[in-house]
Amino acid sequence: MPNTIGVEIRPVLPAALQRLEELAGDLYYTWKNEAQRLFRFLDEECWEACGHNPKVFLRRIAQRKLEAAARDPVLLAEYRQVLSAYDTYLEQTAPPEVREYLDPARDLVAYFSAEFGFHTSIPIYAGGLGILSGDYLKSMSNLCVPFVAVGMLYHQGYFTQRILSGGEQRADYPYIDPADLPVLPARDAHGHEIRVQVELPGRAVWLRVWQARAGHVKLYLLDSDLPENRAADRRITYHLYDSDTDIRIQQEIVFGIGGTRALRALGHAPTVWHINEGHAAFLILERCREYVAKGMDPEGALERVAGNTVFTTHTPVAAGHDVFHHHLMHSYFQDLVARLGMSEERFLALGASPHTPHGFNMTCLALRGSRFHNGVSRIHGRVASEMEAHLWPQVPPPENPLGYVTNGVHVQSMLGPSWIALLDMYMGRGWRSRLGDEGFWHGFIDHIPDHVYLSTRQILKVQMLDDVRSRVTLLYRRNGLSESVIAHLTRFLTSASLNTLFVGFARRFATYKRAGLLFQDGDARFFLGNTETGDQPIDGLF
Repeated sequence: MPNTIGVEIRPVLPAALQRLEELAGDLYYTWKNEAQRLFRFLDEECWEACGHNPKVFLRRIAQRKLEAAARDPVLLAEYRQVLSAYDTYLEQTAPPEVREYLDPARDLVAYFSAEFGFHTSIPIYAGGLGILSGDYLKSMSNLCVPFVAVGMLYHQGYFTQRILSGGEQRADYPYIDPADLPVLPARDAHGHEIRVQVELPGRAVWLRVWQARAGHVKLYLLDSDLPENRAADRRITYHLYDSDTDIRIQQEIVFGIGGTRALRALGHAPTVWHINEGHAAFLILERCREYVAKGMDPEGALERVAGNTVFTTHTPVAAGHDVFHHHLMHSYFQDLVARLGMSEERFLALGASPHTPHGFNMTCLALRGSRFHNGVSRIHGRVASEMEAHLWPQVPPPENPLGYVTNGVHVQSMLGPSWIALLDMYMGRGWRSRLGDEGFWHGFIDHIPDHVYLSTRQILKVQMLDDVRSRVTLLYRRNGLSESVIAHLTRFLTSASLNTLFVGFARRFATYKRAGLLFQDGDARFFLGNTETGDQPIDGLF
């Protein structure tokens, strides 16, 4: 309605709980169950309604709940325990195995990824690439690696999915307000907000830099939604992986070139530049421009940049590799090509691929502009080395420099609370610092009785079934199905189905996930346990 304003009345934290705001502003909470549990204890209903977002939660929780909590000795004891663990964590320093390779006083790793999947309350990710990046940052914090990360703050992020009654997918893009995220404007040494510019045809685009703390490391997020920019440019950082090719190349210019300039403006001088997939590969061009501006020839500049650049490629599917038509590259990079001192032919050759003869391939730019390249598993490394063998025609694919580093996970994020409690019960908290000790795990795991594993697994499976049943029941009711039909469709989603194998895809059934492989062998049967001992075939598949 016209002439109306919105008013939000915010509670005031009691003195005894003042540091809740500090916890809510550090991504540390995303991988510490104890911190999330503390917020839940304050008001479980409000915590659920806020989507487990502590910044929103602290704005919406009732003042009386906070006042009561400040007088509750049990909750205060929990609060102090969480803060003690947090303070102890922040006091940690890099272990010897990190200092052997990186000197915290001299070295700095800059990690560029288009998405970061820390937690559902921070929707700046789409899928596996983001989860990997989020786990990567959490692990770097745990190891106290000298490390900063660069991404983008998407105001409409990736879509929220709804399935309509006819089976159609509906994509909604809720607005993401930075005030709801654990971010603050990045500032220079004089306290001024950081702003950087990137050049687009006929104009410059201003970028704000947001800073998020993740334990021992920092994440910087770029944002073009500023009043200084024209309306179209403000939307550059709205959607993750925008389908419009023109916006997509603008995003990647903002990301690679703008991200590099943001690090410079912040006073960072990375000694290692890690490009996670090709989206940020334009940073190679920006860094070459810096060296050329200092008097270096373009080929020498490229070699200098490549010498401390790492590139990780993720998918063997064409959809995972950005390619921009040559006419688009000419439109956006004509001025930069001149500043690099390159011919346009040489410039386009940096992104040349026989698979895309009329396009500029970002994966190829990343490979030519780096000297350390890897796939994300042994098999993927082999497939990728064959796919990109044209870059090293004189070297057989098994011997070319595209290797692999197998993806890992951040254990404390991926383990359910029941598994963590089980390990703590048998070993105390020391197992967290021995995740890479193979001998320890063999000796430790072998001494836990099988029935304890089984009972823990069953607890978690019941929780999963309850959650899935609740979600699909809500979906079916919204789509108008009768209660009898809903009961039939959810009949396997009960504790009676603990011996049922469930196969599911999260979020989207994308074709490049190659789900058909599940059914490639039509004669295959799924069994529980060993058929030679009389175990029965699985009794259902959902």
